[in-house]
Amino acid sequence: MADEEQKRIFAKNLNKYLSLFNKTQKEVADAIEVSPQTFNTWCQGIALPRMGKVQRLADYFGIGKTDLIDEKFPNTFTAKDERDITKDLDRIMAEIRKGDDGPLYYNGIEIDNASINLLQNAIEFALRETKKENKVKYNPNKNKSR
Repeated sequence: MADEEQKRIFAKNLNKYLSLFNKTQKEVADAIEVSPQTFNTWCQGIALPRMGKVQRLADYFGIGKTDLIDEKFPNTFTAKDERDITKDLDRIMAEIRKGDDGPLYYNGIEIDNASINLLQNAIEFALRETKKENKVKYNPNKNKSR
């Protein structure tokens, strides 16, 4: 694979995990002990980190190195799919935030806003994965002869 393509894939994956975990570039750069400027070059696809730093990133996010290196998030959604996901996520989060049954608790402690954001990211990830699976499972063209 060409170096430029690898940089693009790595940047896309890294930015996706920043979003999923609701982290800033500076937070993660500080945690893995690199300068924010260096980290930013990774996010922009200008440079690639060495494998030791890839491992530190993977450990930080609790993922495998291949989750950062391999194409994990291909764009398989149409504009309608994106609208559906956004609509479903907004509906689910509105119900959670409305709190008709009271606030959410975990281990007897009320969930704070940062945890609500993590929950939202997890729900969005689940909605996207479900949408992907359903597109394959219920594809009307999959059994047609070629």
